[in-house]
Amino acid sequence: MTMLDGLAAAGHAPPAPGSSMMSTNRALRSARDAVDSHQVWELDPDTIEDGRIADRLDPDDVVDLRDAIEANGQTVPILVRRHPTTPDRYLLVYGRRRLQAIRNSAKVTTVRALIASMGDDDAVKAQISENMARRDLSFIERALFAQGLVETGFGNQTQVAEVLTVTKSSVSMAIAIAEMIGRALIRAIGPAHGIGRPRWEALGKAIEERQINRDRLIEVAESLRSEAEVAMVIDDASAEPNEVSVRAFEAVFEAAGVPERPARKSAKAPPARPRKLSVNLTVDGRTAGQLVRSAKGVSFELEKGPFADWVEAQGQPLIEELHARWLQRGED
Repeated sequence: MTMLDGLAAAGHAPPAPGSSMMSTNRALRSARDAVDSHQVWELDPDTIEDGRIADRLDPDDVVDLRDAIEANGQTVPILVRRHPTTPDRYLLVYGRRRLQAIRNSAKVTTVRALIASMGDDDAVKAQISENMARRDLSFIERALFAQGLVETGFGNQTQVAEVLTVTKSSVSMAIAIAEMIGRALIRAIGPAHGIGRPRWEALGKAIEERQINRDRLIEVAESLRSEAEVAMVIDDASAEPNEVSVRAFEAVFEAAGVPERPARKSAKAPPARPRKLSVNLTVDGRTAGQLVRSAKGVSFELEKGPFADWVEAQGQPLIEELHARWLQRGED
Protein backbone atom coordinates (compact mmCIF):
# COMPACT_ATOMS: atom_id res chain seq x y z
CA MET A 1 0.00 0.00 0.00
CA THR A 2 3.02 2.32 0.02
CA MET A 3 2.38 3.53 -3.50
CA LEU A 4 -1.27 4.22 -2.72
CA ASP A 5 -0.18 6.46 0.13
CA GLY A 6 1.13 8.76 -2.60
CA LEU A 7 -2.49 9.39 -3.59
CA ALA A 8 -3.20 11.29 -0.39
CA ALA A 9 -3.94 14.49 -2.33
CA ALA A 10 -6.39 12.82 -4.74
CA GLY A 11 -9.49 14.15 -3.03
CA HIS A 12 -12.42 15.89 -4.65
CA ALA A 13 -11.35 19.53 -4.23
CA PRO A 14 -8.13 21.49 -3.57
CA PRO A 15 -7.57 21.71 0.20
CA ALA A 16 -8.51 25.02 1.78
CA PRO A 17 -5.83 26.99 3.62
CA GLY A 18 -5.40 25.62 7.13
CA SER A 19 -7.19 22.37 6.37
CA SER A 20 -6.54 19.73 8.99
CA MET A 21 -4.91 16.31 8.80
CA MET A 22 -8.43 14.85 8.88
CA SER A 23 -9.13 16.09 5.34
CA THR A 24 -5.89 14.53 4.14
CA ASN A 25 -6.92 11.20 5.67
CA ARG A 26 -10.32 11.42 3.96
CA ALA A 27 -8.59 12.09 0.64
CA LEU A 28 -6.32 9.11 1.19
CA ARG A 29 -9.26 6.83 1.93
CA SER A 30 -11.06 8.16 -1.16
CA ALA A 31 -8.05 7.43 -3.35
CA ARG A 32 -7.64 3.95 -1.90
CA ASP A 33 -11.32 3.21 -2.44
CA ALA A 34 -10.96 4.24 -6.09
CA VAL A 35 -8.59 1.34 -6.76
CA ASP A 36 -10.37 -1.86 -7.75
CA SER A 37 -9.86 -4.21 -4.79
CA HIS A 38 -6.18 -3.22 -4.79
CA GLN A 39 -5.60 -5.94 -7.40
CA VAL A 40 -2.54 -5.66 -9.62
CA TRP A 41 -3.38 -6.31 -13.29
CA GLU A 42 -1.14 -7.30 -16.18
CA LEU A 43 -2.00 -4.92 -19.04
CA ASP A 44 -0.90 -4.52 -22.64
CA PRO A 45 1.15 -1.27 -22.74
CA ASP A 46 -0.50 -0.36 -26.06
CA THR A 47 -3.90 -0.09 -24.35
CA ILE A 48 -2.68 2.77 -22.13
CA GLU A 49 -2.84 6.40 -23.29
CA ASP A 50 -0.91 9.26 -21.72
CA GLY A 51 -2.36 12.74 -22.07
CA ARG A 52 -1.19 14.14 -18.74
CA ILE A 53 0.64 17.37 -18.00
CA ALA A 54 4.33 16.71 -18.67
CA ASP A 55 6.55 17.13 -15.62
CA ARG A 56 9.90 15.93 -16.96
CA LEU A 57 12.09 17.37 -19.70
CA ASP A 58 13.77 14.01 -20.43
CA PRO A 59 10.92 11.48 -20.11
CA ASP A 60 12.47 9.03 -22.60
CA ASP A 61 15.72 8.58 -20.68
CA VAL A 62 14.71 5.17 -19.36
CA VAL A 63 17.56 2.85 -20.38
CA ASP A 64 18.69 2.12 -16.80
CA LEU A 65 15.11 1.65 -15.65
CA ARG A 66 14.36 -0.72 -18.54
CA ASP A 67 17.44 -2.81 -17.73
CA ALA A 68 16.45 -2.95 -14.04
CA ILE A 69 12.93 -4.12 -14.87
CA GLU A 70 14.25 -6.75 -17.28
CA ALA A 71 16.65 -8.03 -14.63
CA ASN A 72 14.46 -7.84 -11.53
CA GLY A 73 10.90 -7.39 -12.72
CA GLN A 74 8.57 -4.42 -12.21
CA THR A 75 8.37 -4.11 -8.45
CA VAL A 76 6.15 -1.00 -8.34
CA PRO A 77 2.89 -1.00 -10.36
CA ILE A 78 1.77 2.01 -12.34
CA LEU A 79 -1.66 3.59 -11.79
CA VAL A 80 -4.22 3.89 -14.59
CA ARG A 81 -7.92 4.73 -14.85
CA ARG A 82 -10.53 3.50 -17.26
CA HIS A 83 -10.96 5.39 -20.51
CA PRO A 84 -14.25 7.33 -20.24
CA THR A 85 -15.50 6.34 -23.73
CA THR A 86 -13.47 3.38 -25.04
CA PRO A 87 -13.80 -0.07 -23.42
CA ASP A 88 -10.63 -1.99 -22.58
CA ARG A 89 -8.48 1.13 -22.84
CA TYR A 90 -6.93 3.12 -20.02
CA LEU A 91 -5.53 6.56 -19.21
CA LEU A 92 -2.26 6.86 -17.32
CA VAL A 93 -2.45 8.50 -13.89
CA TYR A 94 1.23 8.04 -13.05
CA GLY A 95 4.09 5.73 -13.93
CA ARG A 96 5.13 7.28 -17.26
CA ARG A 97 8.77 6.20 -17.11
CA ARG A 98 7.94 2.65 -16.03
CA LEU A 99 5.43 2.41 -18.88
CA GLN A 100 7.93 3.78 -21.40
CA ALA A 101 10.68 1.46 -20.13
CA ILE A 102 8.45 -1.58 -20.70
CA ARG A 103 7.40 -0.30 -24.12
CA ASN A 104 11.11 -0.11 -25.00
CA SER A 105 11.78 -3.63 -23.73
CA ALA A 106 12.04 -6.67 -25.97
CA LYS A 107 11.75 -8.99 -22.96
CA VAL A 108 8.86 -7.58 -20.91
CA THR A 109 5.52 -7.54 -22.74
CA THR A 110 3.01 -6.52 -20.05
CA VAL A 111 2.92 -3.76 -17.47
CA ARG A 112 1.75 -4.31 -13.88
CA ALA A 113 -0.92 -1.76 -13.02
CA LEU A 114 -3.55 -0.75 -10.50
CA ILE A 115 -6.84 0.34 -12.08
CA ALA A 116 -8.72 3.21 -10.43
CA SER A 117 -12.10 4.80 -11.03
CA MET A 118 -11.51 8.56 -10.93
CA GLY A 119 -12.27 11.68 -12.91
CA ASP A 120 -9.93 14.18 -14.54
CA ASP A 121 -9.46 16.38 -11.45
CA ASP A 122 -8.73 13.45 -9.14
CA ALA A 123 -6.25 12.05 -11.67
CA VAL A 124 -4.38 15.36 -11.84
CA LYS A 125 -4.28 15.54 -8.03
CA ALA A 126 -2.92 12.01 -7.89
CA GLN A 127 -0.20 12.95 -10.35
CA ILE A 128 0.63 16.01 -8.26
CA SER A 129 0.84 13.91 -5.09
CA GLU A 130 3.16 11.42 -6.74
CA ASN A 131 5.16 14.24 -8.31
CA MET A 132 5.73 15.92 -4.95
CA ALA A 133 6.86 12.60 -3.43
CA ARG A 134 9.82 12.59 -5.78
CA ARG A 135 13.02 14.47 -5.04
CA ASP A 136 14.62 14.36 -8.49
CA LEU A 137 12.71 17.06 -10.38
CA SER A 138 14.80 20.15 -11.07
CA PHE A 139 13.64 23.68 -10.33
CA ILE A 140 12.74 24.43 -13.93
CA GLU A 141 10.79 21.15 -14.30
CA ARG A 142 8.71 22.06 -11.26
CA ALA A 143 8.19 25.55 -12.66
CA LEU A 144 6.90 24.16 -15.98
CA PHE A 145 4.65 21.73 -14.12
CA ALA A 146 3.06 24.53 -12.09
CA GLN A 147 2.69 26.62 -15.24
CA GLY A 148 1.00 23.71 -17.01
CA LEU A 149 -1.47 23.23 -14.15
CA VAL A 150 -2.58 26.86 -14.37
CA GLU A 151 -2.71 26.92 -18.18
CA THR A 152 -4.80 23.76 -18.43
CA GLY A 153 -7.39 25.16 -16.06
CA PHE A 154 -6.67 22.99 -13.02
CA GLY A 155 -6.85 26.08 -10.84
CA ASN A 156 -5.44 29.55 -10.23
CA GLN A 157 -2.03 30.12 -8.69
CA THR A 158 -3.43 30.09 -5.16
CA GLN A 159 -5.16 26.73 -5.70
CA VAL A 160 -2.08 25.24 -7.37
CA ALA A 161 0.07 26.43 -4.45
CA GLU A 162 -2.28 24.79 -1.95
CA VAL A 163 -2.18 21.45 -3.75
CA LEU A 164 1.60 21.61 -4.23
CA THR A 165 1.95 22.57 -0.53
CA VAL A 166 4.06 25.63 -1.33
CA THR A 167 3.44 29.36 -1.04
CA LYS A 168 1.59 31.29 -3.72
CA SER A 169 4.59 33.63 -4.08
CA SER A 170 6.88 30.71 -4.93
CA VAL A 171 4.42 29.47 -7.57
CA SER A 172 4.07 33.00 -9.00
CA MET A 173 7.83 33.46 -9.14
CA ALA A 174 8.46 30.05 -10.74
CA ILE A 175 5.81 30.64 -13.42
CA ALA A 176 7.14 34.16 -14.09
CA ILE A 177 10.66 32.77 -14.61
CA ALA A 178 9.36 30.07 -16.98
CA GLU A 179 7.48 32.70 -18.97
CA MET A 180 10.52 35.00 -19.18
CA ILE A 181 12.72 32.24 -20.57
CA GLY A 182 10.14 30.53 -22.77
CA ARG A 183 9.17 26.88 -22.98
CA ALA A 184 11.05 26.24 -26.25
CA LEU A 185 14.35 27.47 -24.82
CA ILE A 186 13.82 25.56 -21.57
CA ARG A 187 13.24 22.34 -23.50
CA ALA A 188 16.34 22.99 -25.62
CA ILE A 189 18.41 23.32 -22.43
CA GLY A 190 16.86 20.42 -20.51
CA PRO A 191 16.28 19.88 -16.77
CA ALA A 192 19.72 21.12 -15.65
CA HIS A 193 19.65 19.54 -12.19
CA GLY A 194 21.66 21.61 -9.75
CA ILE A 195 20.85 24.91 -11.45
CA GLY A 196 18.60 26.70 -8.96
CA ARG A 197 16.11 29.54 -9.10
CA PRO A 198 18.60 32.48 -8.84
CA ARG A 199 20.48 31.57 -12.04
CA TRP A 200 17.33 30.73 -14.01
CA GLU A 201 15.87 34.05 -12.86
CA ALA A 202 19.05 35.92 -13.85
CA LEU A 203 18.87 34.33 -17.30
CA GLY A 204 15.20 35.26 -17.71
CA LYS A 205 15.78 38.87 -16.69
CA ALA A 206 18.74 39.19 -19.05
CA ILE A 207 16.65 37.89 -21.96
CA GLU A 208 13.84 40.37 -21.29
CA GLU A 209 15.92 43.43 -20.36
CA ARG A 210 18.30 43.03 -23.33
CA GLN A 211 15.59 41.73 -25.68
CA ILE A 212 17.80 38.79 -26.64
CA ASN A 213 16.55 36.65 -29.50
CA ARG A 214 15.48 33.34 -27.92
CA ASP A 215 15.93 31.48 -31.21
CA ARG A 216 19.63 32.34 -31.13
CA LEU A 217 19.90 30.96 -27.59
CA ILE A 218 18.02 27.81 -28.66
CA GLU A 219 20.62 27.35 -31.41
CA VAL A 220 23.39 27.66 -28.78
CA ALA A 221 21.79 24.96 -26.60
CA GLU A 222 21.03 22.62 -29.51
CA SER A 223 24.52 23.07 -30.93
CA LEU A 224 26.12 22.07 -27.65
CA ARG A 225 23.83 19.05 -27.36
CA SER A 226 24.68 17.98 -30.92
CA GLU A 227 28.40 18.28 -30.25
CA ALA A 228 28.01 16.22 -27.07
CA GLU A 229 26.11 13.49 -28.95
CA VAL A 230 28.77 13.37 -31.69
CA ALA A 231 31.53 13.19 -29.07
CA MET A 232 29.76 10.31 -27.32
CA VAL A 233 29.60 8.38 -30.61
CA ILE A 234 33.14 9.14 -31.84
CA ASP A 235 34.95 8.98 -28.50
CA ASP A 236 32.65 6.35 -26.99
CA ALA A 237 32.16 8.73 -24.08
CA SER A 238 29.56 8.12 -21.41
CA ALA A 239 28.49 11.63 -20.41
CA GLU A 240 25.44 11.77 -18.17
CA PRO A 241 22.38 13.40 -19.80
CA ASN A 242 22.13 15.91 -16.96
CA GLU A 243 25.78 16.86 -17.41
CA VAL A 244 24.99 17.78 -21.01
CA SER A 245 21.92 19.72 -19.86
CA VAL A 246 23.95 21.69 -17.30
CA ARG A 247 26.56 22.47 -19.96
CA ALA A 248 23.78 23.64 -22.28
CA PHE A 249 22.53 25.99 -19.56
CA GLU A 250 26.03 27.34 -18.96
CA ALA A 251 26.49 27.96 -22.70
CA VAL A 252 23.17 29.82 -22.94
CA PHE A 253 23.95 31.72 -19.74
CA GLU A 254 27.25 32.89 -21.22
CA ALA A 255 25.71 33.70 -24.62
CA ALA A 256 23.12 35.87 -22.88
CA GLY A 257 25.94 37.80 -21.21
CA VAL A 258 24.67 37.30 -17.68
CA PRO A 259 27.31 38.61 -15.26
CA GLU A 260 28.26 36.25 -12.48
CA ARG A 261 27.68 37.66 -9.01
CA PRO A 262 30.95 38.44 -7.24
CA ALA A 263 31.58 36.25 -4.24
CA ARG A 264 30.78 38.02 -0.99
CA LYS A 265 33.63 38.37 1.43
CA SER A 266 32.94 36.80 4.76
CA ALA A 267 34.79 35.84 7.88
CA LYS A 268 36.44 32.47 7.66
CA ALA A 269 34.05 30.01 9.21
CA PRO A 270 35.38 27.30 11.51
CA PRO A 271 35.45 23.84 9.96
CA ALA A 272 32.10 22.14 10.36
CA ARG A 273 32.01 19.08 12.53
CA PRO A 274 30.88 15.96 10.69
CA ARG A 275 27.26 15.19 11.53
CA LYS A 276 26.26 11.75 12.71
CA LEU A 277 22.59 10.85 12.72
CA SER A 278 21.24 7.73 14.37
CA VAL A 279 17.66 6.45 13.96
CA ASN A 280 16.21 3.52 15.87
CA LEU A 281 14.79 0.71 13.74
CA THR A 282 11.87 -1.23 15.18
CA VAL A 283 10.19 -4.53 14.31
CA ASP A 284 6.82 -5.35 15.90
CA GLY A 285 7.31 -2.45 18.30
CA ARG A 286 10.70 -3.63 19.53
CA THR A 287 14.07 -2.06 18.78
CA ALA A 288 15.85 -4.19 16.18
CA GLY A 289 18.84 -1.98 15.54
CA GLN A 290 19.89 1.43 14.27
CA LEU A 291 20.38 3.23 10.98
CA VAL A 292 23.48 5.39 11.22
CA ARG A 293 24.24 8.28 8.83
CA SER A 294 27.72 9.77 9.04
CA ALA A 295 30.20 11.59 6.83
CA LYS A 296 31.26 8.21 5.44
CA GLY A 297 27.77 7.10 4.39
CA VAL A 298 24.85 5.06 5.74
CA SER A 299 25.07 1.83 7.73
CA PHE A 300 22.70 -0.55 9.51
CA GLU A 301 23.54 -1.85 12.96
CA LEU A 302 21.24 -4.77 13.88
CA GLU A 303 20.90 -6.37 17.30
CA LYS A 304 22.57 -9.76 17.36
CA GLY A 305 20.25 -12.72 16.91
CA PRO A 306 18.70 -14.97 14.24
CA PHE A 307 17.42 -12.05 12.17
CA ALA A 308 20.84 -10.40 12.07
CA ASP A 309 22.38 -13.75 11.09
CA TRP A 310 19.86 -14.11 8.25
CA VAL A 311 20.53 -10.55 6.99
CA GLU A 312 24.25 -11.30 7.00
CA ALA A 313 23.70 -14.43 4.90
CA GLN A 314 21.35 -12.63 2.49
CA GLY A 315 23.36 -9.41 2.24
CA GLN A 316 24.10 -9.51 -1.51
CA PRO A 317 20.59 -10.31 -2.80
CA LEU A 318 19.10 -7.82 -0.32
CA ILE A 319 21.29 -4.95 -1.53
CA GLU A 320 20.54 -5.85 -5.16
CA GLU A 321 16.80 -5.79 -4.46
CA LEU A 322 17.05 -2.44 -2.66
CA HIS A 323 19.12 -1.01 -5.52
CA ALA A 324 16.50 -2.16 -8.06
CA ARG A 325 13.74 -0.54 -5.98
CA TRP A 326 15.83 2.65 -5.77
CA LEU A 327 16.08 2.73 -9.58
CA GLN A 328 12.31 2.51 -9.78
CA ARG A 329 11.62 4.97 -6.94
CA GLY A 330 8.66 7.17 -7.95
CA GLU A 331 9.81 6.89 -11.57
CA ASP A 332 7.38 8.61 -13.87
